[in-house]
Amino acid sequence: MTSARTYILDANVFIEAAKGYYAFDIAPPFWDGLKLHANVGRVKSIDRVKDEIDRGNDQLKDWANNDFHLWFDSTDADDVTAAYGQVIYWAFQQTQFTDPAKNEFFALDNADAWVVAYAMARGCAVVTLELLNPNVRRRIPIPNACTAFRVQYTDTFGMLRDLGITLG
Repeated sequence: MTSARTYILDANVFIEAAKGYYAFDIAPPFWDGLKLHANVGRVKSIDRVKDEIDRGNDQLKDWANNDFHLWFDSTDADDVTAAYGQVIYWAFQQTQFTDPAKNEFFALDNADAWVVAYAMARGCAVVTLELLNPNVRRRIPIPNACTAFRVQYTDTFGMLRDLGITLG
Protein backbone atom coordinates (compact mmCIF):
# COMPACT_ATOMS: atom_id res chain seq x y z
CA MET A 1 0.00 0.00 0.00
CA THR A 2 1.36 3.42 -0.91
CA SER A 3 1.04 6.57 1.12
CA ALA A 4 -0.21 9.90 -0.13
CA ARG A 5 2.88 11.86 0.88
CA THR A 6 4.55 14.33 -1.40
CA TYR A 7 8.27 13.91 -1.93
CA ILE A 8 10.77 16.78 -2.20
CA LEU A 9 13.90 15.67 -4.01
CA ASP A 10 17.36 16.81 -3.01
CA ALA A 11 19.81 17.67 -5.79
CA ASN A 12 21.86 14.54 -5.17
CA VAL A 13 18.90 12.34 -6.12
CA PHE A 14 18.79 13.87 -9.59
CA ILE A 15 22.55 14.21 -10.05
CA GLU A 16 23.60 10.73 -8.93
CA ALA A 17 20.76 9.10 -10.88
CA ALA A 18 21.75 10.91 -14.07
CA LYS A 19 25.44 10.15 -13.64
CA GLY A 20 25.01 6.50 -12.77
CA TYR A 21 22.41 3.90 -12.01
CA TYR A 22 19.45 5.69 -13.65
CA ALA A 23 21.25 7.41 -16.54
CA PHE A 24 18.87 8.69 -19.18
CA ASP A 25 19.97 6.09 -21.73
CA ILE A 26 19.76 3.20 -19.25
CA ALA A 27 16.58 3.86 -17.27
CA PRO A 28 14.09 6.15 -19.03
CA PRO A 29 11.24 4.76 -16.85
CA PHE A 30 12.87 6.39 -13.81
CA TRP A 31 12.61 9.85 -15.37
CA ASP A 32 9.15 9.15 -16.80
CA GLY A 33 8.02 8.00 -13.36
CA LEU A 34 9.24 11.22 -11.76
CA LYS A 35 7.26 13.27 -14.29
CA LEU A 36 4.17 11.08 -13.95
CA HIS A 37 4.11 11.48 -10.17
CA ALA A 38 4.99 15.16 -10.39
CA ASN A 39 1.90 15.62 -12.55
CA VAL A 40 -0.29 14.37 -9.72
CA GLY A 41 1.53 16.30 -7.00
CA ARG A 42 3.51 13.45 -5.43
CA VAL A 43 7.03 14.45 -6.57
CA LYS A 44 8.61 17.88 -6.77
CA SER A 45 11.68 19.79 -5.82
CA ILE A 46 12.58 23.40 -5.17
CA ASP A 47 14.06 26.29 -7.10
CA ARG A 48 17.35 26.10 -5.19
CA VAL A 49 17.84 22.46 -6.22
CA LYS A 50 17.25 23.52 -9.81
CA ASP A 51 19.95 26.16 -9.36
CA GLU A 52 22.38 23.39 -8.35
CA ILE A 53 21.37 21.30 -11.36
CA ASP A 54 21.73 24.32 -13.65
CA ARG A 55 25.42 24.59 -12.73
CA GLY A 56 26.02 21.54 -14.88
CA ASN A 57 26.01 21.57 -18.64
CA ASP A 58 24.58 18.15 -19.30
CA GLN A 59 21.52 16.09 -20.10
CA LEU A 60 20.19 16.49 -16.55
CA LYS A 61 20.19 20.27 -16.91
CA ASP A 62 18.34 19.94 -20.22
CA TRP A 63 15.79 17.55 -18.70
CA ALA A 64 15.25 19.77 -15.66
CA ASN A 65 14.70 22.84 -17.82
CA ASN A 66 12.58 21.18 -20.50
CA ASP A 67 10.75 18.29 -18.84
CA PHE A 68 10.60 18.98 -15.09
CA HIS A 69 10.76 22.77 -14.80
CA LEU A 70 7.13 23.07 -13.66
CA TRP A 71 7.83 21.08 -10.50
CA PHE A 72 10.62 23.14 -8.97
CA ASP A 73 8.61 25.12 -6.42
CA SER A 74 9.65 28.53 -5.23
CA THR A 75 11.10 28.86 -1.74
CA ASP A 76 10.04 32.50 -1.66
CA ALA A 77 6.97 32.02 0.54
CA ASP A 78 6.45 33.19 4.10
CA ASP A 79 5.95 29.69 5.54
CA VAL A 80 9.10 28.37 3.86
CA THR A 81 11.29 31.32 4.83
CA ALA A 82 10.02 31.09 8.43
CA ALA A 83 10.88 27.38 8.50
CA TYR A 84 14.29 28.18 6.98
CA GLY A 85 14.92 30.58 9.86
CA GLN A 86 14.15 27.77 12.32
CA VAL A 87 16.48 25.37 10.50
CA ILE A 88 19.31 27.90 10.49
CA TYR A 89 18.77 28.75 14.16
CA TRP A 90 18.89 25.02 14.98
CA ALA A 91 22.12 24.58 13.00
CA PHE A 92 23.79 27.47 14.79
CA GLN A 93 22.84 26.00 18.16
CA GLN A 94 24.41 22.60 17.43
CA THR A 95 27.81 22.43 19.10
CA GLN A 96 28.76 19.16 17.40
CA PHE A 97 29.10 20.79 13.96
CA THR A 98 32.10 22.86 13.01
CA ASP A 99 31.63 26.46 11.91
CA PRO A 100 32.59 25.58 8.31
CA ALA A 101 29.93 22.83 8.36
CA LYS A 102 27.32 25.33 9.50
CA ASN A 103 28.40 27.88 6.90
CA GLU A 104 28.23 25.28 4.12
CA PHE A 105 24.76 24.13 5.21
CA PHE A 106 23.18 27.49 4.54
CA ALA A 107 25.51 28.89 1.90
CA LEU A 108 23.72 30.70 -0.92
CA ASP A 109 24.68 27.99 -3.40
CA ASN A 110 23.57 25.07 -1.18
CA ALA A 111 19.94 23.94 -1.20
CA ASP A 112 20.14 21.55 1.78
CA ALA A 113 18.67 23.77 4.51
CA TRP A 114 16.00 24.98 2.07
CA VAL A 115 14.99 21.40 1.21
CA VAL A 116 14.45 20.68 4.91
CA ALA A 117 12.62 23.98 5.44
CA TYR A 118 10.32 23.44 2.46
CA ALA A 119 9.46 19.92 3.61
CA MET A 120 8.86 21.15 7.14
CA ALA A 121 6.63 24.02 6.03
CA ARG A 122 4.61 21.97 3.55
CA GLY A 123 4.44 18.61 5.33
CA CYS A 124 6.45 16.75 2.72
CA ALA A 125 9.01 13.95 2.93
CA VAL A 126 12.58 14.60 1.78
CA VAL A 127 14.31 12.27 -0.64
CA THR A 128 18.09 12.34 -0.31
CA LEU A 129 21.07 10.05 -0.67
CA GLU A 130 22.62 11.49 2.47
CA LEU A 131 22.61 9.31 5.58
CA LEU A 132 21.82 10.13 9.18
CA ASN A 133 25.06 10.49 11.11
CA PRO A 134 24.73 11.59 14.74
CA ASN A 135 28.52 11.79 15.16
CA VAL A 136 29.44 13.84 12.12
CA ARG A 137 31.15 17.17 12.71
CA ARG A 138 32.37 18.42 9.32
CA ARG A 139 29.00 18.67 7.60
CA ILE A 140 25.32 18.77 8.46
CA PRO A 141 23.56 15.88 6.71
CA ILE A 142 19.99 16.53 5.62
CA PRO A 143 18.71 13.54 7.64
CA ASN A 144 20.19 15.04 10.82
CA ALA A 145 18.18 18.23 10.28
CA CYS A 146 15.09 16.25 9.26
CA THR A 147 15.30 14.22 12.46
CA ALA A 148 15.58 17.37 14.57
CA PHE A 149 12.36 18.72 13.03
CA ARG A 150 10.53 15.39 12.70
CA VAL A 151 10.49 15.68 8.92
CA GLN A 152 10.19 12.33 7.20
CA TYR A 153 12.98 11.37 4.83
CA THR A 154 13.88 8.44 2.65
CA ASP A 155 16.23 7.50 -0.15
CA THR A 156 15.47 7.08 -3.83
CA PHE A 157 14.58 3.41 -3.46
CA GLY A 158 12.11 4.08 -0.65
CA MET A 159 10.39 6.72 -2.76
CA LEU A 160 10.27 4.48 -5.83
CA ARG A 161 8.77 1.61 -3.82
CA ASP A 162 6.20 3.89 -2.18
CA LEU A 163 5.16 5.38 -5.50
CA GLY A 164 5.10 1.99 -7.22
CA ILE A 165 7.59 3.08 -9.88
CA THR A 166 9.14 0.04 -11.57
CA LEU A 167 11.77 0.05 -14.23
CA GLY A 168 10.84 -3.20 -15.96
